[in-house]
Amino acid sequence: YKSKPSDDYENPKDVEDIREAQENMGCYELKTATNYRVPEHKRMNTEKKMMQLTSLEVLIHKRKVTMNKEIMSLRDLKISIIHEIKCLVQELKSVQVALDLSEHLPLPLIPKLHPDEVPEKKFEYDSDILLKFKEEQEAKAKLQEPLEGLPSSHAFRHGFLRAPSIKEIDHMAQAAGARPMKTAPSVVTEQRKVFEMEKAEPTEMELEMLKREKIKNLYLQETLIKKINALVINFDAELRFLRHKKLKLDVQMKSADLRYITWYEELLILKNLEKHENLLQGRVNTLISEQEAMQKKLNSYLAQMEDRKCEIVKLQECEKALYANFQASLGENNEFAHFLTKVLKKKIKCMGKKEVGTEADEDDENEEENDEESSLGIDEENSGSDDEVVDDSVCPKNCDEALFQNTIQLRQKRLDIEKALTEEKKVAANLRKKYNALAKKAKVVETSLDTTARELETFQWEKQQRLNELYVVVPLKLHQVEYLVNGEMPSDFSQALVFTNQSLEYLQKRIMDLHNEKIMQRDIYKKAQEQHKQLVQDKKEMAIKIQRLEEKCNHLMMKKFGRLVDFEAVQAHSVNIRMEELEVQIMEKEYVHSQELKEWEERILDLQQQLMKVTKENTSKLQQLNQFCREKQQLETKLDSLKNDLGVEFQGPRTTDIKEKARLVSQLKHMAHDAALLREEINLLSRKDGCLREELALLSRKDGRLFLQPLSPQDSDTPTEAFPVLTP
Repeated sequence: YKSKPSDDYENPKDVEDIREAQENMGCYELKTATNYRVPEHKRMNTEKKMMQLTSLEVLIHKRKVTMNKEIMSLRDLKISIIHEIKCLVQELKSVQVALDLSEHLPLPLIPKLHPDEVPEKKFEYDSDILLKFKEEQEAKAKLQEPLEGLPSSHAFRHGFLRAPSIKEIDHMAQAAGARPMKTAPSVVTEQRKVFEMEKAEPTEMELEMLKREKIKNLYLQETLIKKINALVINFDAELRFLRHKKLKLDVQMKSADLRYITWYEELLILKNLEKHENLLQGRVNTLISEQEAMQKKLNSYLAQMEDRKCEIVKLQECEKALYANFQASLGENNEFAHFLTKVLKKKIKCMGKKEVGTEADEDDENEEENDEESSLGIDEENSGSDDEVVDDSVCPKNCDEALFQNTIQLRQKRLDIEKALTEEKKVAANLRKKYNALAKKAKVVETSLDTTARELETFQWEKQQRLNELYVVVPLKLHQVEYLVNGEMPSDFSQALVFTNQSLEYLQKRIMDLHNEKIMQRDIYKKAQEQHKQLVQDKKEMAIKIQRLEEKCNHLMMKKFGRLVDFEAVQAHSVNIRMEELEVQIMEKEYVHSQELKEWEERILDLQQQLMKVTKENTSKLQQLNQFCREKQQLETKLDSLKNDLGVEFQGPRTTDIKEKARLVSQLKHMAHDAALLREEINLLSRKDGCLREELALLSRKDGRLFLQPLSPQDSDTPTEAFPVLTP
């Protein structure tokens, strides 16, 4: 029964499958439907539409630039092919010179560049073109002079903008190259006549060489013509391929232009609706930010309320422990238990009355507190009425004084705990009020947000309907149209639907998947039915077994107790003996720990007093050292004055001066030695451990004037020494 899931339980795997199906399966709703909702990622605004138009313009420009580059490369290829063909034609003409006229093959035509292929040469000219153009303009001016009377110079000035035609240039080039071609046959006949006159009868070797030369020239003639034709054919193939690409590009450009027009019309519609949409979106964003801020505050209030609840629980536990400590201190069969309980529960006037107004918000906590007090076995009824006066200033006779004082201390702790508990409950009640007020505001904001979101969705649907009114051009081929009426293509396609092949293939594949899933679900359903039947049978068997065990249990209770007993109620109202034993152990440990803390506090006080004594002795020693240093400085000053004094009374024999100087030097050395001893003693006294008896030793001077002697062990704990005395 415990493993049975709740009614609102959702299988995580099913939830994940549903989410994946909603995201990836595809929902093909018609945009013209009344229940259509525009998804968040498909909502269009002015900025997105401008980005679409810009990207379309960039794409069109790239395609056109690419096509222009290909056309220019093909034009350059044509120029190179024309130059190559011209060279081959010249070579072919040189080969045909050595052949008879009957053996000449027709010369291939040389391709020409059309004026449209070289638009950059439109404004190029030379002196010949200008002179010819001038003559033409003058002739035209003479014909039109009676009618218009325009000067030829005016036409000449405007005629500079006309470019020479490529045909004229080619005619001029052919005329220039035709002159030598006309003279070439006469020269050949004259050379042949001279050759025939000189050699009328050629030898066989010469005939063979002429024949070989003739065959070679014929082969070269055919090869050159084939090469020229191959160049022309290859160029035509490249031109045809490029023309095909150009036609496809023209179709794409036309489609792009139509799409650009449609998008621009959509942009105009979006600009008209932009102001209202921004207003609604701004309201939604503001409400969302307010909701998030309120949610953060609510979470903060909840955290603070949890902290207050934990503090209240801790205080209740402290109060419970206090009553348990009191019961443990009373012991069993204490004749003053009733009196001491009244003393413990006595109220003091300084505490005042409890705050009113927190009971409504803290009903659950009061119930928990009442349950805890009832579990301790201390009832308010046993404490007596509030009107009874309890004299707690004097301990009754035959009552333990320590127990009475402990009760007074526990009462003070109880009052402190109750005061803190009241404050915590007051704070918790204020937090609860703030939380409820903020929760109401958050609910109002949530309602406003839902309303605004629905308004925004309705506006998006209306905007989509406005966009659906625009016509969109879709180029289709006849085999792509599958909308037929009576086997014929209708004239009205308003009820037709345009669908991509990829989506159609996906739906067809989905049909097969759903068919397989349907078969699989049938198998699962059959297994579930069998399992359900088995579970129903098991449930009946378990019900019979439970009924038999209940009858047996009731029979045993009637046999043992004489009546039916509710063991659950008994266990709920019984005292947890193990818990009570643990609480007693905790109180005993707390008492032992408090005694140890007292001992350590006393020991710390003793050590602090010893440290104070040692510090005072160290201070006195430093003062003595300072005095000795001043006396040393005075003696050095006096010695220097004696050295520098050159009076008449000291100019006698030098023996007395030498003795006095030696005495003073020895005295100075003794004082320096004494100062070093004092420094060492001060260093010993300034140690933190305070153990001086083991460190000090007897120090004395040889002449017995300065000594340092420790006291005997039977003196006080802090040793005192005899201070050094300066003798003259």
